Amino acid sequence: MPELIPSAKPIVGDEEREAVDRVMRSGMIAQGPEVAAFETEFGAQLAGGRVAVAVNSGTAGLHLGLLAAGVGVGDEVIVPSFTFAATGNSVALTGASPVFADIELDTYTLDPAAVEAAITPHTKAIMPVHLYGHPARMRELRAIADRYGLMVFEDAAQAHAASLDGASVGTFGTFAMFSLYPTKNMTSGEGGMVVVEDDDLARAVRLLRNQGMERQYANEVIGFNARMTDIHAAIGRVQLTKLGAWTTQRQSNAARLDRDLEGVRTPVVAEGAVHVYHQYTIRVEEDRDGFSKALRDEHGIGNGVYYPIPNHRLSSLEAFAPGLDLPNTEIAASTVLSLPVHPSLTDADLDRIVEAVNALARAGA
Repeated sequence: MPELIPSAKPIVGDEEREAVDRVMRSGMIAQGPEVAAFETEFGAQLAGGRVAVAVNSGTAGLHLGLLAAGVGVGDEVIVPSFTFAATGNSVALTGASPVFADIELDTYTLDPAAVEAAITPHTKAIMPVHLYGHPARMRELRAIADRYGLMVFEDAAQAHAASLDGASVGTFGTFAMFSLYPTKNMTSGEGGMVVVEDDDLARAVRLLRNQGMERQYANEVIGFNARMTDIHAAIGRVQLTKLGAWTTQRQSNAARLDRDLEGVRTPVVAEGAVHVYHQYTIRVEEDRDGFSKALRDEHGIGNGVYYPIPNHRLSSLEAFAPGLDLPNTEIAASTVLSLPVHPSLTDADLDRIVEAVNALARAGA
C-alpha cells in the first residue's frame, strides 16, 4: 500500500519554533505581551476589528462567552445536534439547556425553519455552528433572533476567515468562538479566541478567564483559570500571518476535488458564502463506513467521519432531547465522509485521492 496521506496535517515551521524560543528567552511565559498582541492582531484580521479575548481552549471560549452573556439556569440555547459535543456541552455547563435543532443537508448548518420551530418562552439565544468552514445561514437566523428578541452566538471553531455577504464570521452575534486546536486551519498549539461586540462583554470574559480578577487578588466574580500562555500566543501570531495563503491553497484543493470527483455528493457553497474548507466533506449514500475503510486500508487515503453520533443521541446529552427526531441530522451522520484538503497536499496526492474515491464509487465500495 502507498504511504498514507493524512486526513489533517498541522504545519509548524522554523518561524513558530523561533517565536517559542523568543518567549522562553524573555522569561515572560504566562499571559503577557504576546497574548495581548495576538488578541489585537486576531481581532483586526479575522473579526472585523472586534475585541478578541484569548483563552486556553475553544470549549473554554464557548463556556465563558455564554456565561459573560448571562446564560444560566432556566435558559435554553438552540444549537445543532450535528457538530462536536463541545457546542452542547458548553451550554449545559452553564446550567442552561441545549435545545437541538435540525440542519440543512446542503451546508450541514442549522435550518432556520427548524430553529424557529424550537423556540419556547425559555429560549435565550441561537448558537449556530459554521461547520466544516462554511458559514451558517446568518441572514435568516439573525432575522429570527431579531423577531423573537434573542441573542445570537457563533461557534466558529472551524471557520477562520470564512465570510457571508462580505462580512466575516464572528461578526454576526454577541460573541463568537474560534478554536486554535492543532488540526484547525490555524493553531496556537492549543487555545481559543472569543471575539465580542462590546468592551463590557470583553471585560466579563477576561474576568472569567482569570479567576474573576482584573487586578491581582481583587477578585470581582467567581472565575476560572482559562488563560492562554505567551508560548501559545507566540505560535498563534506566526500562524495568523500564514492563514491567508493556507486558506487559498485549501480552496484550490477543494476546487480540484469538486471538478474531478464522481459518484459522491461534493460540498455545496451557498450564494454569498466564502468556504474555508476546514474539512472537505462528501456524502456516500451506501456503506459509508465500508467506503471509509477501503479508502484507508486499500488506497492509503486518510479520512474521517465528523460526526457519526449526533449530539442528541450521545449518552452525555440525550437527557436534553428525549424522543427528538432530526431526520437531516441522521442522514448526515450516516453518510458524511471528510477527505484530505489541507495545504500540504501535493498534486500527486490529489490525483491519488480522486482516483481512489472514483474507483470505489464505481465499484460500489
